[in-house]
Amino acid sequence: MVSRPNTASLPPRPGPSPRVSIPVPHVSFPLQRFLATEAGGGLLLLIATVVALIWANIPGGGYEQFWHTEASVRVGDLAIDLDLRHWVNDLAMALFFLTVGLEISREVTVGELRRPRTVVVPVLGAIGGLVLPALIYVAFNPSPPALHGWGVPVSTDTAFLVGVLALFGPRCPDQLRLFLLTLAIADDIGAIGVLAVVYTDSVSVPALLAAFVLTLVLVALRWARVWQLQPYVVVGMLLWVAVFVSGVHATLAGVVVGLLVPATPVEPEQVERLRYFGRAVIERADAVRARLAAAAARATVPPNDRLQDALHPVSAFLVIPVFGLANAGVRLDGETVSRAMTSPVTIGIVVALVAGKTVGISAGAAIGLRTGWGELPGRVRYGHLLGGALLAGIGFTISLFIADLAFDDPLLQAEAKIGVLAGSLLAAVLGSLALRCLGERLPLCTVGDDEAMPELPTGPWRDPTLTQR
Repeated sequence: MVSRPNTASLPPRPGPSPRVSIPVPHVSFPLQRFLATEAGGGLLLLIATVVALIWANIPGGGYEQFWHTEASVRVGDLAIDLDLRHWVNDLAMALFFLTVGLEISREVTVGELRRPRTVVVPVLGAIGGLVLPALIYVAFNPSPPALHGWGVPVSTDTAFLVGVLALFGPRCPDQLRLFLLTLAIADDIGAIGVLAVVYTDSVSVPALLAAFVLTLVLVALRWARVWQLQPYVVVGMLLWVAVFVSGVHATLAGVVVGLLVPATPVEPEQVERLRYFGRAVIERADAVRARLAAAAARATVPPNDRLQDALHPVSAFLVIPVFGLANAGVRLDGETVSRAMTSPVTIGIVVALVAGKTVGISAGAAIGLRTGWGELPGRVRYGHLLGGALLAGIGFTISLFIADLAFDDPLLQAEAKIGVLAGSLLAAVLGSLALRCLGERLPLCTVGDDEAMPELPTGPWRDPTLTQR
């Protein structure tokens, strides 16, 4: 463990202190640290899901009426009229998919996805985890309209997966987390492809051409090495409108923007320029020099990182919980539950999420390992792989998303959502138990025989949990 600097000795935040200090409830540093992790985001999503289920089952609670409230944006004769649920699913979720695209771009450019042998095993696992659940669902539902929901169980919920792993996984799960994140990213690419290709009813060719032109503009901005975020944001907003009008699901615009925002490291010369502009402000502070120094500071960080830093908290702690609140509310009266218990849609989704994901991911990963095409990172073993594959059956966010797109019949939608909730809960419990048990027998914290003992840090050690920000 590397000791962290005592933040009490760091300078205060930029800007003068306010004359009036408004007291706010004290939040301890451990709680701040927890809320800043994937576990915190997963917990908020879980709370939103429980609230949605309670709200939807309160007599006269008005859950559906609230989310069907119309809201419109109008500029002259042009208007977009959607209810609140569709604003969440079409616009807010575009931000979620934008963060997914940013993460994919970053990992491919400078992250773990640039190492082929590390990528092969989780990618093959993700392919197995996409194909086998779909086949299992089709086996239970071979004819329309239920057949159209085959895409519901193919996706893994990244936020819940990593959150549950952080809360209930083995000690020191960093390498397993890396494997599962790579798998989840590959899974997201496949699920987004299913959304774009399969669940699009009709297409407007002129709007699609406009979206294509705007995508070329983003490519040109990337090629021109434009480092400011404003052009990407403006073109991205126009792209969302074009994709929405085209009939293709508008969340695809978020993925395209995320993939095209540059993630390559900036030149070392930018740091030297920052020193120059910083010294200019120190010598004589004025508005122009301060603006140039701030721009120079931003130029030292890739646009991808800056956009992720701005959007990740919004996506994890606002968009995803609101999505859960808007979509997880299902009536659980006796008749609905009784029908779901015998419904091929519900049963097919549960079996596909729990058994299909586990077997598909394990089989796909085993092919990569047995053929020698790839390797598991660090000290991850087959037991950890099995527990992670069980956890990957948590198919919450995109599964609920596809359930709304796949079925027009409210009864089929309810059965599909019950299947998603039941299958995800069962996968979370079984995966947590498996990782807890196997994590004790196959610890990830020990140093392997072929690894050198890490050096101990020098200097006084300070407990980071006692540090106050």
